[in-house]
Amino acid sequence: MARSLTTKSPVSDRMRSIRRVLWGILFLNLAVAAAKYLYGTYSGSASMQADGIHSVFDSAGNVVGLVGIALAARPADEGHPYGHAKFETYASLVIGVLLLLAAFEVGSSAVGKLATQTYTAEVGPLSFAVMIGTLAVNLGVTVYERKQGKLLKSEILAADASHTLSDAMVSIGVIIGLALVSLGFPMADPIMALIVTVAILATAYDVFKHALATLSDHARIPEEDVRKAVMEVSGVQDAHRVRTRGTEGEIYVDLHVLVAPEMTVAAAHDLADEVEQSVRRRFENVVDVLVHVEPDDGHSE
Repeated sequence: MARSLTTKSPVSDRMRSIRRVLWGILFLNLAVAAAKYLYGTYSGSASMQADGIHSVFDSAGNVVGLVGIALAARPADEGHPYGHAKFETYASLVIGVLLLLAAFEVGSSAVGKLATQTYTAEVGPLSFAVMIGTLAVNLGVTVYERKQGKLLKSEILAADASHTLSDAMVSIGVIIGLALVSLGFPMADPIMALIVTVAILATAYDVFKHALATLSDHARIPEEDVRKAVMEVSGVQDAHRVRTRGTEGEIYVDLHVLVAPEMTVAAAHDLADEVEQSVRRRFENVVDVLVHVEPDDGHSE
């Protein structure tokens, strides 16, 4: 026999919290992008302009995240009996693609400057003020979004925090480049842009790695940890075939428990309920538990 328990609300508080975080960060990213790109254009700094473009990609990532969360929050239906949570993962993949596009934009611009030996950056106190101010905003956003991503177990917030961190890395590279330009090394501006391109690609790799772990149904909870929770239930003689999958915020579990062969169907039904509750108490992100009850008669593999 098998028992399953699901108590997921159609639009959870978790999804609403993620949406609020993304809206706030979207407006901050737009302001940062405008400041860097406009002043970069005015001063002729390739790295500042590239940094502004990268910040625009950050904003696009926020929009992708909002769309992904809107889809992920939809309740389960006939076509999607397990719900729509993986749309959050798909959105994080899109952010990974945006990171690749940002790396291409930054890198190609830098290569063009080096190939033509066109160094147009003009550095002044305002250049550093703009970059340091926007860097402070990016670092604050990254820390806040990463903290919320861990708290809410959100793949989209984790991916977007990585995206914003890559923007901060770009800004640090730009500041170093501007400092070297002011010391008489104009080539430093596009060279730093190339170094930052590598950092963005590394960030994209990390985003793809986490998203593919979900899409490939990578185990979310160690089997032995689930088994310990199950074995706390009186009447369970053993547990095996423990499997977990899903997103970090919505985990699905199925397992087999062995009970005394003489146990009645009613008693087995109650025991399955206790197993489900034990697993859900131990792991708060579990939204569904499927328990297969088997007689411990020596025939189980």
